Amino acid sequence: MSKVVIKSFDELEKLIGSDLGISDYHEFTQEQINLFADATLDHQWIHTDAGKAKTESPFGNTIAHGYLTISILPHLWNQIVDVQNLKMQVNYGIEKLKFNAPVLVNSKVRLHAKVNNVVNLRGVTKANIGIKLEIEGNRKPAYEGEIVFLYHFNA
Repeated sequence: MSKVVIKSFDELEKLIGSDLGISDYHEFTQEQINLFADATLDHQWIHTDAGKAKTESPFGNTIAHGYLTISILPHLWNQIVDVQNLKMQVNYGIEKLKFNAPVLVNSKVRLHAKVNNVVNLRGVTKANIGIKLEIEGNRKPAYEGEIVFLYHFNA
């Protein structure tokens, strides 16, 4: 799939309500989960202890941290959209985020994105992007919500 190219506020505004596309799949390995646990100091057994998770977890295996699944948003977003002509891009917020299903180790996920709203804030573009992180083979997404970017386009 080719990326959607956006070079200005006007181009982004025309996409309000549009489905932008779907990223490639990303697989969460135990190694990645463990590295995230080390980086965040969150070593809860449900993420890092495969043996205990198999016998005591309601999921039957370790699961990716919820914040790990959020942290790959920029990577997956950049597979869908190529925003050009920028001075700067800022991750501004996450709204209406709801976790719906756990992401088990070795599961594959992909991002589905659409433009919900775009506003011009005195020359800075505020873009609200609807997101859904789909889990391969699961009817329930890992989460749904909205990410907010601030784009400072060149004049």
